[in-house]
Amino acid sequence: MGGSATISLPMARRPSKSSSSSCISRALVVFAAAAVLLVVFYGIYTSFSANFSSSVYEQRSRVPLRRRGRLPDATFYDDPSLSYLIGRPVDDWDAKRREWRRLNPHLAVGRERILMVSGSQAGPCRNPVGDHLLLRLFKNKADYCRRHGIELLYNTALLHPKMGSYWAKIPVIRAAMLAHPEAEWIWWVDSDAAFTDMDFELPMSRYSSHNMVVHGWAHLIYEERSWVSLNAGVFLIRNCQWSLDFMAEWASMGPTSPDYARWGKILKDELKDKLYSEADDQSVLVYILLKQKERWGDKIYLESEFDFESYWLGTVGRLEEFDRAYTAVEQREEVLRRRHAEATSRAYGRMREERMGAEKRRRPLITHFTGCQPCSGDHNEMYTAESCLEGMQRALHFADNQVLRDYGFRHADFLSADVVPLPFDYPATY
Repeated sequence: MGGSATISLPMARRPSKSSSSSCISRALVVFAAAAVLLVVFYGIYTSFSANFSSSVYEQRSRVPLRRRGRLPDATFYDDPSLSYLIGRPVDDWDAKRREWRRLNPHLAVGRERILMVSGSQAGPCRNPVGDHLLLRLFKNKADYCRRHGIELLYNTALLHPKMGSYWAKIPVIRAAMLAHPEAEWIWWVDSDAAFTDMDFELPMSRYSSHNMVVHGWAHLIYEERSWVSLNAGVFLIRNCQWSLDFMAEWASMGPTSPDYARWGKILKDELKDKLYSEADDQSVLVYILLKQKERWGDKIYLESEFDFESYWLGTVGRLEEFDRAYTAVEQREEVLRRRHAEATSRAYGRMREERMGAEKRRRPLITHFTGCQPCSGDHNEMYTAESCLEGMQRALHFADNQVLRDYGFRHADFLSADVVPLPFDYPATY
């Protein structure tokens, strides 16, 4: 038998260690060089960009306002003389707003925009439950704003060192006007005021020829000369030149005035039921209407046809009565019992309002806890701290029920934080 042939196959050559190291070294060199170039390029770019931006900004800031019209986006914000501070007049505000709105049409469309403004002090509350109450009161306002498409600005900064307490609202409102030229109205609501009708919508068409809306009564102002003839804790004010001028006049009798102490004595003499000789915002507002009616009065609407804000002491004891009245309407009207998304709650609120008819037991839009100071815990001598706390809890839970309804719940009672689920077809089956 013959022997088999042997075939030799060449073996693959394994790379040597020195060859592998060489490749790795070359790769590292290339990578390092690229990194160095990238760093150098980035440094040159950022330096150029910063210098370019700084140069443009400096050149722009030196350009007189009359020449800045050449810049397509120039607005009143580019004017270095514009000040947000009380005591620094703003001229031609209506024209400035119009021009800004023309340049920003996407922010100026739709119905008249309302910006709600409220606020409280920056530091923690002295009252142990004060911070919790302020949080609940803030939530209440946020709930109302969310349901009605209103923006909310809640401020905790004192914008003028002398304008504290009840005077602090004026610097905030003025700054809000300049910061929100898209807003037609600023709605001030004191921190101690709670919305108790989450469905009610302001009758804005009623105020079309006015620049300020405040809850008040003309006969109490002009005949009785009463300090409580109106309430300055809740009001609407139009974002316009008239309002800026009016607030300047209003503030001129406040703590920034060198005659502040004298104004307090004048106001106490003029308003027969004023209890103390300090110039507060409300008494000054009444005084302006008394003494300068021709200048300002025609543009101020005294709202008394509904409870724009109501005194809490006469309201919290009637919450069950209000609740029964609205429940009765829903028991009669099947459409109002239909479950719906919160986004459609305004439409259902309008239907409910129409079906209330001549029912006089209507919920006040706002319940104002005047004389109760939730943060400090201080209160008017007419009532106790316990009555203030209980009243706030009842009003807030009453309002919260109107919100929770869209989520399928309600509070067990007006003093309880506990909730219970609502059955289908509530309240017919409740």
